[in-house]
Amino acid sequence: MNRKTAVITGASGGIGMELAPLFAARGYDLILVARRADRLQKLADDLNKMYAVSAKTIQMDLAQPGAGAAVWQEISAITPDIDVLVNNAGVGDSGDFSDEAPEVIERMLHLNVSTLTSLTRHALQGMLARKHGKILNVASLAGFQPGGPGMAVYYASKSYVLSFSRAIRRELRGSGVTVTTLCPGPTSTGFEETAKAQRTLLFRWTRPMAARDVARAGFEGMQRGRAVVVPGLLNKLLAVSAGMGPAAIALEVNRILLAPRR
Repeated sequence: MNRKTAVITGASGGIGMELAPLFAARGYDLILVARRADRLQKLADDLNKMYAVSAKTIQMDLAQPGAGAAVWQEISAITPDIDVLVNNAGVGDSGDFSDEAPEVIERMLHLNVSTLTSLTRHALQGMLARKHGKILNVASLAGFQPGGPGMAVYYASKSYVLSFSRAIRRELRGSGVTVTTLCPGPTSTGFEETAKAQRTLLFRWTRPMAARDVARAGFEGMQRGRAVVVPGLLNKLLAVSAGMGPAAIALEVNRILLAPRR
């Protein structure tokens, strides 16, 4: 029996690292992609031993221009048949847009938008030819918001992921290929440190979910073919309420929540 293969980007930590054993436990062979080679290889070795699956690694900085095509070439060299693609890799940054370094903005957009889009396009061809496949794109609760003053580029990039994923899901109806969008709220992944958001009211007032719980919710939602998965009851309520009030009020609330505090 041919085994299924799942590709997971951003697999060296956080949600991606927690997703990997869920796939392995279901008998999927894995191709793990991330920038941190040592952590990636340790994860692959552990999965190989625990679940007797093949776990291959690709070390690559997915925030570079053209990274999507480059990593797909390496994936194809391992196997041309991908059953599941998980676009989990992403990055955030906080602060006024005018103060952000241009290179930081470009890297964020390459990783959160361009690489995700490129990998989705490459993976779809084989999935459509085989008439089966699943794509899990990791967005954010921020994707439902009209904008995030103080994290403008990050919020906009996650809105793109949600809109893009919803649209191609509709295009693929009846093809045997499904697209699921995972939209977590604050999660214990180290994101708040890399995004320099520890001092914002948003991260002070909320209790982050465990990455393992978010990963399980996304995995199960993808397996069921759900369109959008928002883990956590409070996050579900926030997602629903995001479109109810005037955008101007939501923007002002977000400005307050995302403003750094001492």
